[in-house]
Amino acid sequence: MIPLEDNAGDIVGKAQRGLRISDSQLAEKAGISPDQLRKVRDGKFDEAVLRAIAPVLNLDANALVDLGEDKWKPDKLENFSGLAQFNTSFGGMAVNSYLVWDGETKNAAAFDTGADCANMLRLASKENLSTKLILLTHAHADHVADLPRLREETGAKVFVPARESVPGAEPIEEGKHFRLGNIDIETRLTWGHSPGGMTFVVIGLARPVAIVGDSLFAGSMGGGNVSYEDAIRNNLEKILTLPDETIICPGHGPMTTVGEEKKHNPFFAGRI
Repeated sequence: MIPLEDNAGDIVGKAQRGLRISDSQLAEKAGISPDQLRKVRDGKFDEAVLRAIAPVLNLDANALVDLGEDKWKPDKLENFSGLAQFNTSFGGMAVNSYLVWDGETKNAAAFDTGADCANMLRLASKENLSTKLILLTHAHADHVADLPRLREETGAKVFVPARESVPGAEPIEEGKHFRLGNIDIETRLTWGHSPGGMTFVVIGLARPVAIVGDSLFAGSMGGGNVSYEDAIRNNLEKILTLPDETIICPGHGPMTTVGEEKKHNPFFAGRI
């Protein structure tokens, strides 16, 4: 299984930056020393310190401690026809892309490109798929790195969130629907990590699927680079309200489900 994108220290750092709380402020409010805070952020497990920090940062203490102790990882999802994940390295950072297809028509949609789309192209050839759409969750370099090759080799139309820009891609807004045979793909604006971050909700496979880009990770979320508050709100309202069995396909880290994130993600556990 692909490892988790973030550890407990990463989560503390993201929440701290998002809430704009300095080290000295957080240490004082949590009743800990700045040195204890630094050690936790550097990856040292200290249950008492994590439990003191969690309420100050609006994090779920039990979920944060479980991650710190390496007690939780999402259940490995059984493969089923119509969904494939690809994991490639972009400057030493692992990034995901996905392929979804309709079993009857063999029409497919690619979601992001990762650093290298070769494995995606090989699978499409093996399964005799025709890639009709390239749907971009956002325009960060690691997610569109191999777009020229994927577009050239498939001839697919490229779509990007309207708040972001990729040369040659058609802008799309929230609420647009794409059809691939029996599959419906709905766009939901889940910005906050990037200006126009888009989640694609796929209905028509064996289970609902949400391809979320960097909006949400297994046990964590993308940094709220544009707006931490809106990133939190959009995840709560537009992703975690989907059925619990919905498979979440993030831009980094392993796949997970809505049900697992509602219980085990420190940013959201106990909020729904």
